[in-house]
Formats: sequence, structure tokens, C-alpha cells
Amino acid sequence: MATEHDHDVLVIGSGAGGGMAAYVLAQAGIKVHMLEAGRDYDPVAETAMFDENRDAPLLGAPTPDKEFGYYNATIDGGWDIDGEPYTTGETTTFQWWRTRMLGGRTNHWARNSFRMGEYDFKPQSRDGLGYDWPMSYEDLAPWYDRTEALIGVYGVNSGLANHPDSGAGVLQPPPKARVPELFAAAAAADIGIPCVPARRAILTRDKGDGRSPCFWATDCGRGCNIGAAFQTTTSLLPWARSTGNLTVTTDAMVYEITTGDDGNANGVRYIDKRSGEHKFVGARVVVLAASAGESARILLNSNAKDSGGLANASGQVGRNLMDTVGSGITGQIPALENRPRYNEDGAMGMHVYIPFWLYEEQAAGQLDFPRSYHFEVYSQFNPPGLGTAAGLDGYGHGLREDARRYYGSFIHFAQRGEMIPNPNCYAEIDTETKDKFGIPVLKFHYKHSDHEFAQVAHAQQATIELIERMGGTVTESVKAPQNAIAAGGVIIHETGTARMGKSAADSVTNSYGQCWDVPNLFILDGAIFSSKAHKNPTLTILALAMRGADHLANEMKRGSL
Repeated sequence: MATEHDHDVLVIGSGAGGGMAAYVLAQAGIKVHMLEAGRDYDPVAETAMFDENRDAPLLGAPTPDKEFGYYNATIDGGWDIDGEPYTTGETTTFQWWRTRMLGGRTNHWARNSFRMGEYDFKPQSRDGLGYDWPMSYEDLAPWYDRTEALIGVYGVNSGLANHPDSGAGVLQPPPKARVPELFAAAAAADIGIPCVPARRAILTRDKGDGRSPCFWATDCGRGCNIGAAFQTTTSLLPWARSTGNLTVTTDAMVYEITTGDDGNANGVRYIDKRSGEHKFVGARVVVLAASAGESARILLNSNAKDSGGLANASGQVGRNLMDTVGSGITGQIPALENRPRYNEDGAMGMHVYIPFWLYEEQAAGQLDFPRSYHFEVYSQFNPPGLGTAAGLDGYGHGLREDARRYYGSFIHFAQRGEMIPNPNCYAEIDTETKDKFGIPVLKFHYKHSDHEFAQVAHAQQATIELIERMGGTVTESVKAPQNAIAAGGVIIHETGTARMGKSAADSVTNSYGQCWDVPNLFILDGAIFSSKAHKNPTLTILALAMRGADHLANEMKRGSL
């Protein structure tokens, strides 16, 4: 097998981490070859932005093949992929979302973009639990600025503790709050809870980079063929290709990173999914950005001489698996019944959110849970669902009039919180099961702790207080926290399976995503998170990838790699 360097850098994965890494390296004049396990995807030709649900099978409703609806931008992916299973431990409920397409999850994510703050980078120092990052907020702050300015993030500087402000002129103007959001914000203010404009990666003004500002008309989950809602397929990837330094190979199922006699990475082996042929491609440096789960699987399946996998002298590959803590409660607000009809489409999802507001009380030991959460506030001018929980029952004229009365009077508060890594949450190779390509699959183990359950209980009580302050009622029975919490993987924020740290003894990479054991192997996706703050992870993945790729480019120019 040839081991010559066919390319400067191989990048595995085309989502947030891989897309940003390829862009930074290509801009630096480095020849990059990207390998993507999914098929090619043209967001301009394939995005069904204006198609009607009435024209879709089953009126566009979710199905096992299209979990988020017929028109969602997920292509050839989901919780379950034919021929690509994963397994779980006996007591584990874990769901692994995979998007097999160029651009990965960036084609359909919510675009919520919150910075991690100073407390988030040093959680162990703050409360003695978990693991500190080998960097501070100040180390990543300029990369947050550069990332937000590049991709386009709307929002405001709120000046709140652990919710850092952006640099002057970085953020784009946010859209106006909708009527229910204004109502929720007023109720929150009345009981001392902040409710501020959300930060989301959606253009509200022209940046002059070929993308157009949002025109507030379609569902971002379908993808965005005008480039307003950030996805790598309308920004980072075409920008990188325009340099002439990026080559992309799709349908390339990577299963092993190969190493030479010196222990350094020298390329990867992959299966061409169209032909079934096993292929090898070499490079000076490998960047792994296939997602926290897939990156762990590739590492654990690599290095046949060591059953522990590649870059795993610390034993931390696959460990420290985390997902966002999730729960939610919906309220029906009588004051919003029979209200005038307005166009409240706006950006898909929320225009405002409630950041965590009890950091001082938490630090003082006044709360029974150690980590924070936020509320995402969802209420658009949509019809309610049928059933007594939505206030609708019956048929004919009465049902129609009730629908008009309740239209737009529901507000959902989605809790999104921080999970602390624990020894019961990890992924390993299932030695008994292989996928249709013959690659050993991942086996997940997952268990929440009392910390997460107590956090959910607090969020539930705060939600009920907000709904009651608005004069509303909760539309469903409130479950016990152990039953209300989302199962592992359901929020699709899995992180931590190859964490960064200060020491090779207890971490996989340094602060740049560079593997301690294999210096020319970089990991630049959610796997390297040392902790999982309540903030959605994509913005931080992008900023870490920009910082890590910039470091890699400089090291290559110096001849160190």
C-alpha cells in the first residue's frame, strides 16, 4: 500500500467542524481533500423552501424515514439508517442521529448560537464536578468574534453574567419579537427573570458574500437555498472550493486512520459506497470531524496493533459522552385567544430566549443542582393540534370556531441544560455487530444522574410559574423529572468522546484539538468538548475548528507538521 502524501490535509466530515477546518486551511493555501460519508447535496436545487405540505405524502407528516417531516433537509439519515445500526447497553436508552449528506447537520439545525462563558470553561474549578477545559473564555473570545462575523449571527449584547457580549459591530440586528414572545418577556420580567433576543446564525442584512438576508417566509429546517440560515453547503464549502484548494469526495465511508512506523497518521481507508471498493488516500495531516459519535468509532476501530484504538493512551476515547439536558412544558394563554391576525413567520423558531439567571445563587449553594440551563421560547401564529390537551374536541362549526379562538395562544418553553459527564455514559465498539460495510458499530451506554433530574425539576417549576403569571394553564400533566427528561441523544448535541485537556494522561487532545499521541492528527468536532454547557454546541464547534485549523496551518507553514 502506498503511503506517499497525496494531499496536504485530509478532512473527514463536512459539517460544522469539517467545513470550518477546510475553509480555514484552503484560505491559507493548503491543499485539502475532504471525505464525506453521505451523498452530495445541492442546497439550491434540492431545498424545498416553498413546497406545500398538502402536496407531500401524508401531508408532510414525520415518518421513520423523515423524522422531522417530509421536507426537512435531512437526506439519507435519521435516528435509524438501513444497514448502519448501533447498539445500546441493557439499561440504556440512547438515540444517535446521523445525517448522511454533504454539510451534515448544518443543513437542518436550529441555528441557535450562544457563546460559552467563563464559568462554562472552568466548571470543575467552580463546583468541583466534571473537568475543566485547558483554555479560558478569553482564549476563545476572539475566535467567537471571527466566527460570528463570518457566518452571520443575529442578536444583542445583553451584558448578563456568563452570557458573553460579542465585539462591537459583530452581531447582526435581531428580528422583532412576536406577540406571544413579548407577552412571555413581560411575565418573565415581572418575576425577575431575563428574556432577551435570541442569538441565531441567520442573516438579517447583506454581508456581500453571495448570501441573501432572510425574508422571513420558510422553515429553516428545510435548508436555505439563499444562504440566509447558515449551513456549510452555502458558505464555507463553496468558499473553500473557490480557492482551488479543496477537493471533496462524497459517499466515502471512512473506517480507519492509518499510521506509519513512526506512529504518525499517514492517511485513511474508506469504502466507496457506490462501488463497494476499499480505498486508501494519504496525507501529511488528518483532521477528524465526523461528529462526536462517528469520530470516536473511527478512532476505536483504528490501529489494529492496539485494541484500545488510535490516540487513546489516556483511555478517554469514547468516554465522557454528554448530551444536552432537555425537557419542556407548553402553556395555553387565554389572553392570547381571539387575537388579531398578524404575519408572525419571522425566522423559524424563537426570536427570544431566557438565559440562566441564578448563577450567584448557584455558586452560593442555594440551589439543589450544580449546573445551569436556559429556556427556548416557541410560539408562532400556528393552529393548535386536535385533542382536549389543545382545547379542541368535537367536529363541525364548533370545532372550527374553537380552532380560531385558540390559534396562536400556545407557548412552549423548552429547557436546555448542562449535563455533567459521568462514568456511566460512554461509547465503545460492539464486537458482535457490524454494519453493512463490515465496520464494527458503536455500542452506547448512558445514564443521567440526580444532578440532571434536579435541574429538570427546577426548570419545570420555573416554567409553571411563568405560565401562571401569564394567566395560562399547563396543557399536559407534568411528569416526574426522571420521565420528563429527554433520552440521551434526543437533543442531538452529543459531545465529549475525545475530550481536550492539559495532560496526555487524562485527555485525548490539547486545546487546539491536536492529539497528544498522534501529533499530526487533529479532532475538530464536538468530541473534544471538555464539558457540555447548556449553550447549543455548534457555534463553539465552529470557533474551536477555526482556532484549531489556524494553528494547524501555521504549524504546517513552519514545517512542524
